[in-house]
Amino acid sequence: MALSLSTPARRRLRVLGFLSPWLIGFSVFFLYPLIATVYFSFMHYNQIKEPTFVGLKNWRYVFEQMPLFGPALWNTLWLVVVMVALRVVFGLSLGLLVTKLKSGVGFFRTAFYLPYLAPPVAATVAFVFLLNPGTGPVNEILSKIGITAPTWFNDPTWAKPSLVMLSLWGIGDLMVIFMAALLDVPKEQYEAADLDGAGAWAKFRYVTWPSITPIVMFAVVTGVVQTMQYYTQALVAGKIASGVSIGPGTVIQPGYPDHSTLTVPQLVYSMGFQNFNTGAACVLSLVLFAIAMAVTMLLMRKRSGLLSAED
Repeated sequence: MALSLSTPARRRLRVLGFLSPWLIGFSVFFLYPLIATVYFSFMHYNQIKEPTFVGLKNWRYVFEQMPLFGPALWNTLWLVVVMVALRVVFGLSLGLLVTKLKSGVGFFRTAFYLPYLAPPVAATVAFVFLLNPGTGPVNEILSKIGITAPTWFNDPTWAKPSLVMLSLWGIGDLMVIFMAALLDVPKEQYEAADLDGAGAWAKFRYVTWPSITPIVMFAVVTGVVQTMQYYTQALVAGKIASGVSIGPGTVIQPGYPDHSTLTVPQLVYSMGFQNFNTGAACVLSLVLFAIAMAVTMLLMRKRSGLLSAED
């Protein structure tokens, strides 16, 4: 006797069939790695011998005995606050500027977007050479006009601001996103604002801003998630500025100068793949994940002010 399924059961199976690609991807690339990370955070595992249970030893080591955890966490949070805020402000400003231009829109749009297309390593290497304190053209120009230039990536005080400048150089992605949002604002609302005698600031506050707040929220949340994973640019900039040649077998100690560019993802890589302390690396990963989730949930709350109640 053939097994017959009721209509609701068939509907559920059909829905599961359509959801199966996402469910498989979510399970393989997120759920399983997350469970494995939690598991290894309670284990002593050097990637050679079998893992052994050590309880909260890895957690105590990270929070009580790891000297670089504090500086790495501070640098990461500093970059999240400063870099994300400035990128959103600069991206929105460039989007407003380009959309208001009467001529040369294509040229300026291309000029601002091209740096974003450069590979991160190549862009970082070029930017470090531009800001080289001895031979860089930026310091030479500043010295000719009587300004004492800083040593940029070689100075612990200026290293993180230099990374922020590098991120602003590749602001083309946010510029394009904000341009699309600005061009989507209904022109009828601007015309009504003109009839009411609204100025430029009033039109931006009461017409433009309410229309683009979902895009601002998107830019902020994705920016926070990306910056919490900040790794390549900081590592490459520190190594190039330090003058250490990188070759086969070279062990890279991140954070130059004086751990001012050390981020938590760099510390995760160093602990997990250079020191083979997988348990501590998993603890750091979970801390980073928890902070990113907490910040994202805080931003997504309607009372945060970025989204209005109807959004």
